[in-house]
Amino acid sequence: MLRYFHDLSPAEEQTFFHRPPQPLSRQLARDDLAYALGALLYMPATRADVADSIIWGKWSHLIALVLCLEDAIGDRMVLEAEQVLIGQLRTLGQAIRSGRFAASALPLMFVRVRHVEQLRRLTRQLGEDARWLTGFVFPKFSLADGAAYWEALAELNGELGQTLYGMPILESAAVLEEERRLAELTGIRQLLLEHRELVLNVRIGATDFCSRFGLRRPMGLTIYDLVPVRDCIASILNQFLRVEDPFVVSGPVWEYFAPGPLTQPAMQGLIREVQLDKANGIIGKTVIHPSQLRPVQALYAVTYEEYQDATSILALDNGLVGVAKSPFANKMNEIKPHRSWAEQTMRRARVYGVLHEQQTYEALLAERVYVV
Repeated sequence: MLRYFHDLSPAEEQTFFHRPPQPLSRQLARDDLAYALGALLYMPATRADVADSIIWGKWSHLIALVLCLEDAIGDRMVLEAEQVLIGQLRTLGQAIRSGRFAASALPLMFVRVRHVEQLRRLTRQLGEDARWLTGFVFPKFSLADGAAYWEALAELNGELGQTLYGMPILESAAVLEEERRLAELTGIRQLLLEHRELVLNVRIGATDFCSRFGLRRPMGLTIYDLVPVRDCIASILNQFLRVEDPFVVSGPVWEYFAPGPLTQPAMQGLIREVQLDKANGIIGKTVIHPSQLRPVQALYAVTYEEYQDATSILALDNGLVGVAKSPFANKMNEIKPHRSWAEQTMRRARVYGVLHEQQTYEALLAERVYVV
């Protein structure tokens, strides 16, 4: 069964969670599925051990992954990578059909393609084994060629008889450069609204943004400390988090990893950046090493206080109350202004669970994060 923190024993789960996470599957409603990606693990599509690693449970905390055919592989390795990827999905399909592996335990799997024609060619080559995918990632997404991706995806879904989702990555020069940014983002938002049923979430590609200025964030800083990139992220969030028609926006990759204690600078940096992601309305993060999975997942678990506030706000939304003291008597809860936050918190609670009052993400991480 696919579920966050499934590796906890029943006794441990009872110790940590007031409400445990609910089971996940590709058949979840799109709005819930968009919250479920958490730490999305990227790996090159040239890896020939993906199927065996999934079948034998090598990555114990894995919920969602991307097999990358774009920047993670060399330009001369594309055809080879496609064949490796097809082979890995067919191996998974054979294991499921033979009963050696349960389809319900399959992680949410995506393929990052290079262009629309590769999307079409690859999906048709996969045939029935495309059913094991949850969707595709569209790199360097732009208004100039974005519509073609959604048209191709809708066409392929019709052929397959199932829904595969798309996730555009905003990382192009047209999004970054401020003189073009507003028109580009406004146009992309309208395009995504037109194809809303196929858009799982919007991802931010900050590494490409940094490259436009020759920047690379040091381990001791976050992406929000790099002013040109921070300003661009602010514009993206302004466009795509608007409460009248919000999208789920996921955070950029943290590129430093060092398996070991939480005191490692790489882990402290990751934790700090995820905390800032969350504070700014971002759900989930791209990661590039299995040791980064559980820290991100743990940080998205809902605290007991958050859960009580959200429950109270929604319960009081009856037109009789405008503002109320929080259940912990330490803050003001305004019913209408805080309703959207409360609804999002409850969705996060279903996916990641609600911690007991005295529990913290640090406790959830202790001694079980760094199995890789």
